[in-house]
Amino acid sequence: MAWNEPGNKGNDPWGNKGGNDKGPPDMDEVFRNLSKRFGGKGGGSGFSIGAVVIVLAIAVAVWAFSGFYTIKEAERGVVLRFGQHVGDVGAGLHWKATFIDSVTPVDISSVRSLPASGSMLTGDENVVQVELDVQYKVTNAYQFLFSAVDPRSSLSEATDSALRYVVGHSNMDDILTTGRAQIRDDTWAEIERIVKPYNLGVTIVDVNFLPARPPEEVKEAFDDAIAAQEDEQTYIRQAEAYEREIEPKARGQVQRISEDARAYKEQVVQDAEGAVARFEKLLPEYKQAPEVTRNRLYLDAMQDVYSHTSKVLVDTKSNGNLLYLPLDKLLSGQHTATPSPTSAATDSHGGDPVTNFGMKSRNAGDSDTSISGRLPREDRTRQGRE
Repeated sequence: MAWNEPGNKGNDPWGNKGGNDKGPPDMDEVFRNLSKRFGGKGGGSGFSIGAVVIVLAIAVAVWAFSGFYTIKEAERGVVLRFGQHVGDVGAGLHWKATFIDSVTPVDISSVRSLPASGSMLTGDENVVQVELDVQYKVTNAYQFLFSAVDPRSSLSEATDSALRYVVGHSNMDDILTTGRAQIRDDTWAEIERIVKPYNLGVTIVDVNFLPARPPEEVKEAFDDAIAAQEDEQTYIRQAEAYEREIEPKARGQVQRISEDARAYKEQVVQDAEGAVARFEKLLPEYKQAPEVTRNRLYLDAMQDVYSHTSKVLVDTKSNGNLLYLPLDKLLSGQHTATPSPTSAATDSHGGDPVTNFGMKSRNAGDSDTSISGRLPREDRTRQGRE
């Protein structure tokens, strides 16, 4: 029941009997009552020793419990004791002395990005719009926090300085086309050289050199130049492909020509050796019958010559009868590799045309001799007798 309800006999929590409300109690009186309850004598105005110990124990417990903290897996904690660096802590649950130590977590796993761009003057006095993106990670948490007031701003200024230095020593054509990779590498190395003395605690992971572009006033002209360079590279690749295609064929032709030459050499040598062998066999016969051998050689040569010609020999001393010339065979023989010679002669007695492969000569005072190289039987008998 409430202290001021009927039937409570006017007792209130401040000790005023009779229900007379004289205002809130005195604070000193309240502290004295508490001191009595905790074992004090109640005569003083403060807590007893036991109360102080209890309060201090509770305060120490709260202080100790407040010192627990957790560092995430991707972070590194920098511990300061009265403002002085005493070490770093890794991921997990840790404890620190509250009001004595302070821990600042730093993300060391994430890759951070820092863009840079601007209009810059090239080495050949042209203006080009350049964009760059630097990716970096924090590798030393303490240096990242305390080596510079703003490490990101310092890195940004170093990037801008390195980029302007490299672009200022490069030609515009290289920046826009084929030299972009070299400019990227040079800029990367220059950034690392600049930030090294400052100990920013960061490591450059990658540098992305975005496509540069000329000023808008001359953009069309540079686009044409870039297209021409791309066409040049295309033609070079096509020429290299044609070279790779034609070179094996040329080597095959060279090999084939070499083989043909060796075969021709062997053929010529064998023909020469055969001619020598025939001459050595013919020499004894020539010594025995020089005239017969000479005539036979002459006739053999003439037969070989006339066997490859399409001329027709006609005896004009005939009686003028009609001659038959096989023109169709003569014309077809000109297109064959081994033409068959044809000759027509007129018999002095009959006048009929005669077509054969051995042409005859009927001149006055000469003995009848066939073009086949064989003498008539009478001549051979007569020469044998001589």
